[in-house]
Amino acid sequence: MFKKLQQHWGVSSIGVALIIATFALGGSACGYLGRLVLNLLNIENGAIWTLVYILLITLLWPICVLLISIPFGQFSFFSKYVGKLLSRFKRKKTASQTTNIAIYASGAGSNAAKIIEHFKNAANIHIALLVCNKPDAGVLQIAAAHNIPALLIEKDRFFKADAYFPDLQKHHINFIVLAGFLWKMPNLLIKYFPKKIVNIHPALLPKYGGKGMYGHFVHEAVIAAKETESGISIHYVDELYDHGEIIFQAKCLVSEIDTPTTLAAKIHALEHLHYPAVIDDILQNRS
Repeated sequence: MFKKLQQHWGVSSIGVALIIATFALGGSACGYLGRLVLNLLNIENGAIWTLVYILLITLLWPICVLLISIPFGQFSFFSKYVGKLLSRFKRKKTASQTTNIAIYASGAGSNAAKIIEHFKNAANIHIALLVCNKPDAGVLQIAAAHNIPALLIEKDRFFKADAYFPDLQKHHINFIVLAGFLWKMPNLLIKYFPKKIVNIHPALLPKYGGKGMYGHFVHEAVIAAKETESGISIHYVDELYDHGEIIFQAKCLVSEIDTPTTLAAKIHALEHLHYPAVIDDILQNRS
């Protein structure tokens, strides 16, 4: 045991003994000081006494071991040790406060690019992963240009197995954004990310939604129906296509001379303008 500690800490056998002695005396000292403070505060034994005592020894322990380490000649070791503990705590705290987004996309990635650009300097929102189902999709190049890890997925595992949930866990994903992703999200992911998956649809839902209604198919249907307006719908994702709660909509006019191509340009302008901002608003206002 002592040899393992000696190797782990990189000290001599005497150093191991001195470090263990410092740990022991430091623990005893902070326990004694904690009880002394509680006596001065005149707090009776009970749940409150226990909670205050735990808080006190947590705060006192680093101070006690650092002070005791000085006469034992181990201050350098314990200053580094306490520093490591504090840095680990800080990392865990920061990680718990950060929203790690996975963007799912299947195509050129213009919406993904706008979202990445929007959050590139955000303090607490991080684009942590790009998920794509097409190996030749342009969005993969966008991810590479921004040093964002990319995950290329295949259909069987996505729909019939674990839906790549372990990969999302690996990247600490806690929010999903669909940006031109053409596959339906499996129920497994909807279960693990309740109201934490958002999608943008190129029409004013509930009209022109559902299976097969994406891209130019939507714009062709809108023009064929002689609609005078179209727009975008940002919504939470549920078990059905284009069905979840609508978060935001924006409209544009459809003129008599519009084609699916010209209407698509109007819709893309709305998407690029609003989608990153709405995602930001959702995340900043989440409880």
